[in-house]
Amino acid sequence: MSSAWWLGNRAVLGLGRSSQTTANIIRTRQCVLNLPSEDMVQCVNALARTTGTKDVPTSKAERGYRHEKDKFGIAGLTPVSADLVRPPRIQECPVHMEAEVVDIYELFKDGPAELQGCLLAIEVKIARTYVLDELRLPGYANRIDPDKWKPIIMSFQHFYGLKDGKLADSTLAKIDEESYRV
Repeated sequence: MSSAWWLGNRAVLGLGRSSQTTANIIRTRQCVLNLPSEDMVQCVNALARTTGTKDVPTSKAERGYRHEKDKFGIAGLTPVSADLVRPPRIQECPVHMEAEVVDIYELFKDGPAELQGCLLAIEVKIARTYVLDELRLPGYANRIDPDKWKPIIMSFQHFYGLKDGKLADSTLAKIDEESYRV
């Protein structure tokens, strides 16, 4: 996923059409957004160059991606059942959002033929959110204490947190950013 942003109970997810994640979301019309914290950099990096696609696309293989059936296992993560959607939540993530697809928007419709439909903005409706109790703002059932929640933030293929400086190098930063351009 290249991007995600929220307004109210909606999220917009920026995804490439050719990814297995995108295919799964389109097929099931459901997903779980598992938001990792700063201390989960190693788990995220363990997944960075993997794909659920059995036949790894040439463009991904050239960037060092490999097929991995058991992504939970290689990242040392634990799947837990969601309540309202079929995809699992990740137990170790402090925040999970169960969501259902509302709409899918193709980007670059007015661009060159090779770009048309290759990137999607998928709008999802958040059906249920799970937050560790210790991250809640005291006195509020539905507010996060920003001094306690420290999510991973990726900026130009590097991981940052909500403290000064970069947390760690991302495994994806070893791929030339230009290789993603069509």
